[in-house]
Amino acid sequence: VFPSLAQAQASVANEVYRELGQPSVFLFCPTEYCGSLCSPSPGQSCYLLTLGQELLPGIGVIWTGPKVVSQELSATLLEEVEGVLQRRPIIWDNLYANDYDCRRVFLGPYTGRAPGLMPRLRGLLLNPNCELQANFIPIHTLGSWFRSELRSCAHPDHAGMETAAALGDSQAPPEGSYSPQEALELALHDWVAEINWQALEPGR
Repeated sequence: VFPSLAQAQASVANEVYRELGQPSVFLFCPTEYCGSLCSPSPGQSCYLLTLGQELLPGIGVIWTGPKVVSQELSATLLEEVEGVLQRRPIIWDNLYANDYDCRRVFLGPYTGRAPGLMPRLRGLLLNPNCELQANFIPIHTLGSWFRSELRSCAHPDHAGMETAAALGDSQAPPEGSYSPQEALELALHDWVAEINWQALEPGR
């Protein structure tokens, strides 16, 4: 019935989206959901080009970055994806995911995401560690990153500055920008307070 997989998927997604009354949040995960799955590249993928043309504009498209688990995300790469999809992507961030390897637990701060990304995103989903308690630092530091992004949006002259600290370098970041090390220290402080509070609960 359909000349391509992308056209089939777009047709079904559009029909479901309309049937549900075009909700404000409707997410579509493409078969090519990261750069390494695109042939030959995101900007030249016939599959993604077709989705960008065929999917209704209210449908959000999920993207994980250059890889399934992306160590870094940059505004430049997201601009390429936005261009081909004709919409800002929703990042499905697998930085902390360990469902594919139960021996892996990532307790570090949210890092490798350049400042100034928010204008390039429609949203961000964090795929956490499977172990609930291991996600305090990931979620806490994501909150710190998000607050710094909101400040950048409020002061556009600072937006888009790709600081070395945001990419894990030891250099000091500009004042007011996100520092993974500072975010980690704040998260650890709050986590210890949370642990102590739980230890005082009756029955603990």
